[in-house]
Amino acid sequence: MIRVRDLDASLRFYREVLALTPSHRLDFADFSLVYLRNDETDAEIELTWNRGRQEPYTHGDGYGHVAVVVDDVPARHAELVQAGHAPLPVKEFKAGETLLARFFFILDPDGYKIEVLERHGHYR
Repeated sequence: MIRVRDLDASLRFYREVLALTPSHRLDFADFSLVYLRNDETDAEIELTWNRGRQEPYTHGDGYGHVAVVVDDVPARHAELVQAGHAPLPVKEFKAGETLLARFFFILDPDGYKIEVLERHGHYR
């Protein structure tokens, strides 16, 4: 679960960047819970939107990042740049000449880091 200030901006980001759409939503007087998923996995990300929150949330020192897997990192990176998002550069993690991972990071509207990994080796 992550807390968001602008629910519409977050829903747009997660749809455009990760192809995640609402699978379930619970609206209460003071807050809403929106569960996001896609057809590729049963995993969900829960967005919690507290109505009236103006100040940014702090991420503290316990949050690292969420990671997702795609088939082609360079292609997905290029698509996101073309769509006006600002992913960080593509990087490769190697042991000698052996590719272990190809990835990039992107920040959601609240500054949460998301790692986009290429489907390879351990990352399926």
